[in-house]
Amino acid sequence: MKIAVVGLGLIGGSMALVLKQKGFATKVFGVDNQEAHTKKALELGIIDEITDLDNAIANSDLIILSAPVSACAALLPQVLDQVKHQIVLDTGSTKMTLLDAVKGHANRGRYIASHPMWGTEFSGPEAATDQAFTGRANVICNASESDKDALAAVEQLYTVLGMYNVYMEGIDHDVHVAYVSHISHITSFALANTVLEKEKEENAIFELASAGFESTVRLAKSSPAMWMPIFKQNKENVLDVLNEHITQLRKFKSCIEKENWAYLTELMENANKIKHVLDREE
Repeated sequence: MKIAVVGLGLIGGSMALVLKQKGFATKVFGVDNQEAHTKKALELGIIDEITDLDNAIANSDLIILSAPVSACAALLPQVLDQVKHQIVLDTGSTKMTLLDAVKGHANRGRYIASHPMWGTEFSGPEAATDQAFTGRANVICNASESDKDALAAVEQLYTVLGMYNVYMEGIDHDVHVAYVSHISHITSFALANTVLEKEKEENAIFELASAGFESTVRLAKSSPAMWMPIFKQNKENVLDVLNEHITQLRKFKSCIEKENWAYLTELMENANKIKHVLDREE
């Protein structure tokens, strides 16, 4: 199968690497609006040929849109305008903007809305790795709106990547990822800004930073170019979870202000219950 990857960053690059290694992709075309990305992807063996979008669509069996979600929302209808037998999938962290963009499109059936639940704080083709995806979930949204052969091919693709597929409606997906992914990034960005504001001596941060701080703030290294559109597209759900998060922070603040150590302990013990949820997922 000939594959075009549009957006040669962490996700798209890693998918190309694994799909080539596993023999699923016989040739990978690379499309990116940053020339440095395409050159680096070719140099690293992530892609086989640099081309433009139109040529990639015409010569591929499957097109992977792995650009930032704002770019994908504009690209997806254009891509579907040109496809015939080809299959199109995206890897974005929000789904409803994309689903709404192609609702009623004549070639809607050739599109699979997917979200591989894997990522790191790094970006660009240099971040791509063949050690990605294994054992992680891939979410396929509104599967009934896609052609059966296209759906089967994408299900197989994610199986080759080592992922397992779960299915839900796009509106539900966007709510869930606000809680399990988007709020984590906002919290990390905010914590990093808090520390940078209060601790002017950067050497002290470096010397005293523990593993706990490093793991909590790790996501603050994520690309703003990728995450700003995600927060924008999922605004209402992000605000909902952010309001709840602020409520929880106020509870902790109040306990410390009022020296209500019993309730503070209760809040932490209740938070410990997350261990059972995470252990169950494992």
